Amino acid sequence: MPQLLLELFSEEIPARMQAGAARDLERMAGERLKAAGLAYEALTTFAGPRRLTLVVEGLLSRTPDRSEELKGPKVSAPEQALEGFLRKTGLTRDQLTERDGVLYAVIEQRGRATADLIPEMVEGIIRGFPWPKSMRWGTRGLTWVRPLKRILCLFDGAVVPFAVEGIPSGDVTEGHRFMGAGRPLKVRSFEDYRRQLEADFVLLDQAERKLRILDGARAVCRARGLELIDDDGLLEEVSGLAEWPTPILGEMDPSFLDLPPEVIRLSMKTHQKYFAVRDPATGGLAPNFVVVANVEASDGGRALAAGNSRVLSARLNDARFFWDEDRKVGFEPWLKKLEGVTFHARLGTMAERVERIAALAREIAPLVGADPEMAATAARYAKADLASGMVGEFPELQGIMGGYYARALPSPLGGEGGPQRGSDEGAVSVRSPSGDEFGASSPLIRHAPHATFSPEGRRDQIADAIRDHYKPQGPNDTVPTTPLTVAVALADKLDTLVGFFAIDEKPTGSKDPFALRRAALGVIRLVLENGARIELERLMNVAGTILITSRRMSSDTRYSTDLLAFFADRLKVLLRDQGKRHDLVDAVFALGDDDLVRIVRRVEALDAFLTTDDGANLLAGYKRASNILKAEAKKGDLPSGPATDLPGAPAEETALVAAIRAAEPKVEATLAAEDFTAAMAALASLRAPVDAFFEAVLVNADVPAERENRLRLLGQVRDLTGRVADFGQISG
Repeated sequence: MPQLLLELFSEEIPARMQAGAARDLERMAGERLKAAGLAYEALTTFAGPRRLTLVVEGLLSRTPDRSEELKGPKVSAPEQALEGFLRKTGLTRDQLTERDGVLYAVIEQRGRATADLIPEMVEGIIRGFPWPKSMRWGTRGLTWVRPLKRILCLFDGAVVPFAVEGIPSGDVTEGHRFMGAGRPLKVRSFEDYRRQLEADFVLLDQAERKLRILDGARAVCRARGLELIDDDGLLEEVSGLAEWPTPILGEMDPSFLDLPPEVIRLSMKTHQKYFAVRDPATGGLAPNFVVVANVEASDGGRALAAGNSRVLSARLNDARFFWDEDRKVGFEPWLKKLEGVTFHARLGTMAERVERIAALAREIAPLVGADPEMAATAARYAKADLASGMVGEFPELQGIMGGYYARALPSPLGGEGGPQRGSDEGAVSVRSPSGDEFGASSPLIRHAPHATFSPEGRRDQIADAIRDHYKPQGPNDTVPTTPLTVAVALADKLDTLVGFFAIDEKPTGSKDPFALRRAALGVIRLVLENGARIELERLMNVAGTILITSRRMSSDTRYSTDLLAFFADRLKVLLRDQGKRHDLVDAVFALGDDDLVRIVRRVEALDAFLTTDDGANLLAGYKRASNILKAEAKKGDLPSGPATDLPGAPAEETALVAAIRAAEPKVEATLAAEDFTAAMAALASLRAPVDAFFEAVLVNADVPAERENRLRLLGQVRDLTGRVADFGQISG
């Protein structure tokens, strides 16, 4: 079957736009072919520095004939209605058919040659292409990411003739700008097109360019006894910068290695698109880099490497300037600067936010085994590096540079003095709007053992907390495990969430400008992966109280309900990714529990229980009992209290009464011990008696005493299962 080959050749396409452009081209072409009724076997797109390519295999040579029946007015309808229908269809009255008093028109459409449809499709794609940024030119205002130079369009080996803004279609393309033959390449098919491009030093497929970069970069490093430091994001970018990528190993001045390695790597990546190199003997950075050139130099790349080395030296000299100057300033002047930096108009300055985080970190610390005063100190300095010169130049290094400066600068972070083990001294006690008191001595807080730090280790612990308090920043980011870091990280994220929910700046749809979903998921992962036993709602109230006090805001805390539901939704997403059912999260959250560790344990036990026959059948029995009770409740108040052994009651009724009496203390004991698997096992003992009861006993008996007793019995079944989870929230 025929093949369609389309190439849109232009000036350089930004690397960051290429992958999206390939997807958009595939989508737009597929939609237009489908709308035309054209089937095909395969549709593939490619994107590179100067071209977008589409190849469609097995495309029909013409669209199929179509027959469409349109329903018209009734035969008795006014004449105006008939005339309107005839104008719409282009038919005459005698061409209509009548059926059951209604007129119908049958529209026959003959198929069109595919070659006649392609020009319309291509022009529509070009004129409607959704580039993030584009240039406009031409008499009709054509927009493209960069000036469009050529259009190659072949169908079944022949040129499809058309022109867009004076650019005619043809059967020629161009090879490499510098290494190519310097003449147009005339092609006959996609296979010929791809072969000629590769012979003219153009790799069409980005996957092949990536492989060439990796293999070449590792080879030049291996030849010098070095190792390439992989960087998937950088690989994605540089594979869009070169049509014939050629890795070259360069050298830098070894004196720059006294800079923090993150600074060196970011300077290489951000400004120069270089890969960093590791010395396997030391495990640290080597005084080398890998640059990906777009040519194979006759001197093996020596001149290119030397030129890039000079450029890198200039960049690293700038970084050294920031490093040296920042160490002359220090934390206190930076904290002063934060007083003039607005975090949010309604949430105050960064300095105010820092004080809130410090107060909250002090409250969280006992829950995770950290020292309260050390947590407050780390939190107070955690945001200071935002005012540093280095972070101003490289925002990606926020926190990281703070950790380095905390170790390098004379400051109150370490040395003698200050608590070396957990202490309640100096802890702030705050009272929530509901009257609950919080603080290091509050009975509402279950203390974890405090870690013990030597004076020498105090500075390092605080520096690590400053460095890592932004983590985790994404689903694949590592989660801190050091208690001090966990305390500061939780405080940072909870202050953000409570603050923005308090001023009603919640995520809506796909919009989340303040990354609140990421912050909530970060809190959840910090709690779960560290096994932190935290009552989330109470901690939110602490954060809310600190916010209200510091900003003199209204004490309205209705936002906390929305925020707790927001956490439930984020937990559902996390557990769903792990294969858990979202309705089970709802069933457990409905109990009012806000201990995330306990919630997940319940969900896991419930998930395992419901996969058994006992669990599935007990769920069915619960729903049947619940439906009966709901129906009876509409007639009046349900009888309360436990069921009794009525004289002459059926054996199945008596057996269920006995089963509930036996199961209830077991369920209570296992729930108190948080042994949810055992609690499910205790519930499983009800499965057979419940099944037998519904099989043999009529609930709505004619004798009032019997009916009331049986309704009490169903109420007990519902209430006992409801202590483990709200089974009414479970689907199935």
